[in-house]
Amino acid sequence: MEQVKNWQQAGITFIRIITGLMMAYHGLEVFDAKTMATYQDWDVIKNMPSPVFMMYLAKSAEFITGILLAVGFVTRFAAITMALIMFFICFKVGGGKFWYEDQHPFLFGLLALQYFFIGGGKWSVDAWVWGRVGSR
Repeated sequence: MEQVKNWQQAGITFIRIITGLMMAYHGLEVFDAKTMATYQDWDVIKNMPSPVFMMYLAKSAEFITGILLAVGFVTRFAAITMALIMFFICFKVGGGKFWYEDQHPFLFGLLALQYFFIGGGKWSVDAWVWGRVGSR
């Protein structure tokens, strides 16, 4: 595999950290009962099995996967989990209008897939723990 240059690693790391922090920020809503109650009123949420549990599970996962991605720990696991959640939001909750109305979760899903494929990079907890670029 071709060696990734330091400036490329810096870019990969910068985008990973910003994406993770933004996802964790969105996941912070799990701690806001008023916001979570608003989501419970959405028809698509009401029609899910165990809607309140599913909603809290998804928001908690946004928060946790965001933190994991930001620090680059179990990056591939965090990234695929984040991608699945974001694509579910885009295509199931939002109706799949990713070209305009649901771009936000769709783009988060694409960014998460990028880190599923490339791992956390040279400057990540994964690289420090396992002594290699990326994650297992």
